[in-house]
Amino acid sequence: MGEISIKINIADRVYPLKINMEEEEVVRRAAKLINDRIKELQDKYAVKDKQDLLSMCVLHYATLSLNAEKKASHVDTDVAEKVNELDSILNDFFNKA
Repeated sequence: MGEISIKINIADRVYPLKINMEEEEVVRRAAKLINDRIKELQDKYAVKDKQDLLSMCVLHYATLSLNAEKKASHVDTDVAEKVNELDSILNDFFNKA
């Protein structure tokens, strides 16, 4: 598919973007998540400066991303351990036969 031009509003600023057509929904959802999070932070902390709100928002999503990476890495390690364990069991089984 081709590229399309869209305008995304984040923190009351409009950003023109060129993206692949199949990415549009994800980009729009991401912008909505950011704006929703900024609103939550603004209400919770009574912060008016958009730069501060954006920084807090970035910190929130970066932390979520790092935690997800850590969890995925842990799951990968668990899976690798299980595969090695299963491989060992199968090797023992076939070596006895």
